[in-house]
Amino acid sequence: SACRLCIMRKLPSVLARTLTSGTSASPGLLDMSEVRSKLRDIVGASTNWRDHVQAMQERKALHTLLAKRQEDLPPRRMKDSYLEVILPLGSQPEIREKYLNVHNSVSFFLRAGSIFDLFTVLICYTHTKQETQQRSPLSIVTALVDKINLCQKIIHPDCDIKFTGSVSWVGKTSMEVRMHMLQLHDGDYSPVLDATFVMVARDPENKRPAFVNPLVPESPEEEEIFKQGELNKLKRIEFSTASLLKMAPTAEERNIVHDIFLNTLDPRQEGEGTVSFRSRKLPPNSVWIEDAKLKGLEICHPEERNIFNRIFGGFLMRKAYELGWATACSYGGSRPFIVSVDDIMFQKPVEVGSLLLLSGQVCYTEKKYIQIRVHSEVYNANTREHHTTNVFHFTFISENEVPQVVPKTYG
Repeated sequence: SACRLCIMRKLPSVLARTLTSGTSASPGLLDMSEVRSKLRDIVGASTNWRDHVQAMQERKALHTLLAKRQEDLPPRRMKDSYLEVILPLGSQPEIREKYLNVHNSVSFFLRAGSIFDLFTVLICYTHTKQETQQRSPLSIVTALVDKINLCQKIIHPDCDIKFTGSVSWVGKTSMEVRMHMLQLHDGDYSPVLDATFVMVARDPENKRPAFVNPLVPESPEEEEIFKQGELNKLKRIEFSTASLLKMAPTAEERNIVHDIFLNTLDPRQEGEGTVSFRSRKLPPNSVWIEDAKLKGLEICHPEERNIFNRIFGGFLMRKAYELGWATACSYGGSRPFIVSVDDIMFQKPVEVGSLLLLSGQVCYTEKKYIQIRVHSEVYNANTREHHTTNVFHFTFISENEVPQVVPKTYG
């Protein structure tokens, strides 16, 4: 909503004012190359695939450093975890090609999505850092990408990009992180996108929840941001309980489904008294939903692993986005632009060596807008079992109006 987006965009200015209001604190300004090395130092992870088993064994010993209660951990302020990272596309032309797409603009999900994922984890470790401990006993993992809103269609390839972010809400074992991506134009940084991630803390072996430092708002604006985080949590709980796997459709939803069904009946057969569930007719300028999908397969190699030697969440987001973009491009017949990303649930970690199956589906269209659902699952060739890892929801806008997508079955 506009209100929520307004609150999200307040965060950088709120923290910037706090950081320059006579305190000794200052935002951590990092180069992107420093982020991964800092994370490896904090976690104590191996730098190569051969040593990852030994590194994980060494992390087990950190279990004794975990807090028994949240009350035993010192409170933190929003400005304590505030960080800034510079991606110098303007001042270092040699790195631009890593971030370019075929249209000579920067693709957020090609590389910048991975930056966000790394940046989020570093922000959380900054929030939970204990001065007496060199290495953190916590395993910080992504639970949910709650929302990504893009403010600009085009991200320029020759201007520096700045990422800013901070922990904005904290529960017992989870943290909400709000981040912003800005690009330098005429000496000023202008907003490109806003994102909200939900991270959870686990023990060193990533088996059980672990407590994190509480968060204390210091101003009315920060209290508003914190309150919005609490509301977001309640909405997530409400949304999960309203799943069709747990609750029957509402009366309004049943009426919508029935109206769609009636709109696909063949009126000629209806007059002859032979109408049935199988006598369906595609409305004008429409496509059956079953004919608007693409599929893909990825083999997960060690080079795509994260600091915990699971497949990097940013890699999964990138591959899902690419399939979603291709699905929207194929359906609309012109170049689509990403508008929003909603509710990416990380349900199961992906191990190195997994076969990752991706299925992209157009699930709703309206004028120039195309909503794509990408389902991600891992396939175990030995057991022949499939397990869902993620469900992604992307909203694109096409250059031209697109046909209406119409479901053929109740499902």
